[in-house]
Amino acid sequence: MTAYLITGASILGGEVADIRIDNGEIVAIGNDLAHDGAEVVDGSGKIALPGLVDLHTHLREPGREDAETVLTGTRAAAMGGFTAVFAMANTDPVADTAGVVEQVWRLGREAGYADVYPIGAVTVGRQGTQLAELGAMADSAARVRVFSDDGDCVWDAALMRRALEYVKAFDGVVAQHAQEPRLTQGAQMNEGALSGILGLTGWPSVAEESIIARDILLNAHVGSRLHICHLSTKGSVEIVRAAKKRGLEVTAEVTPHHLLLTEDLLTSYNPVFKVNPPLRTKADVEAVREGLADGTIDIVATDHAPHPVEDKDCEWSAAAFGMTGLETALSVVQHAMIDTKLMTWADLADRMSYRPAAIGQIGEHGRPLEVGAPANVTLVDPAVERTVVPGESKSLSRNTPFDGMKLPGQVVATFLRGTPTVLDGKLTR
Repeated sequence: MTAYLITGASILGGEVADIRIDNGEIVAIGNDLAHDGAEVVDGSGKIALPGLVDLHTHLREPGREDAETVLTGTRAAAMGGFTAVFAMANTDPVADTAGVVEQVWRLGREAGYADVYPIGAVTVGRQGTQLAELGAMADSAARVRVFSDDGDCVWDAALMRRALEYVKAFDGVVAQHAQEPRLTQGAQMNEGALSGILGLTGWPSVAEESIIARDILLNAHVGSRLHICHLSTKGSVEIVRAAKKRGLEVTAEVTPHHLLLTEDLLTSYNPVFKVNPPLRTKADVEAVREGLADGTIDIVATDHAPHPVEDKDCEWSAAAFGMTGLETALSVVQHAMIDTKLMTWADLADRMSYRPAAIGQIGEHGRPLEVGAPANVTLVDPAVERTVVPGESKSLSRNTPFDGMKLPGQVVATFLRGTPTVLDGKLTR
């Protein structure tokens, strides 16, 4: 295995040092380290981060390989600085058995661009009526520890309680898609004055907030682990903040697009902005930024949701919900949180590496950059400004909401256990 020496990088935006990588590990950190045959990577002016971890990715395989595959999705992940991604269960067939989660896990190992950790469905077929084979998935080669029906809410309170009780046996976590279905029938965008003006069925904030409040109470009763997917409203932030002040066991995530984009973009009726949960108001964006900054919201997760052209290039009502996000996530967080002084690069490492790895229980990732740690390293140039061009994406899909937008920061290198997947801003193979 080739040794690498990253020279003069700013570690988490702080001290400047060299980082030597050999045999899959960080073997030395210091100033003026000897090359000793190592391949040199110029880190001057760059920020060195632990490899990013995404707890919420849709890789679509098996079943929708026209939108994404494990290979193309992890290539996009590597370009975005991610060394590990958690693949959601809404595949076809649904990842609700040991066989399907093992298939996804093995596809990730074969691709080699990022470690893939399958998320198992909570219910059979994500139909919300019967618990899936949670124990079998946990005992499988994939060692599943996160379970979600994402795309659909586990709306039945009794079933949600049983799921929370069941995962306690192996310290698992239930990741809830918080959407009360009876309050969102036919919903197309955030409910408010603008939805009335545009003539689109509104999606009320309470549909999200009521499920979050219910599940926090259920989890407090059960004593398990609850994670809230793609939190998007001011009220949701307030509910989670109150729960944490009471010492209740709950974690939450926010997507990059909910940190930056608002419902005002929907005046174009461009389906690229159609997403679940919907883009909210400026007040909601400010609230989720504040929640992420103060730790109420634990992590940033992309909810990378690729779709083929025909599912997005159509009239609004027929278009699929979802946006891609793996390749732009770091830049959006830099723009929304770091360049605004709401967070530091060390905070970003916490929200996009340490904490998601801890929630998903993957000890090989989310480790500090220190001697002896696995060499999962991301090197980013914060000074670069780039224009998002969908055609340059490594994903199979092009449904980015940031098309044409200028964003700061560029991943210049990604190392997965000491092997570069990205160098000089390009995939290595």
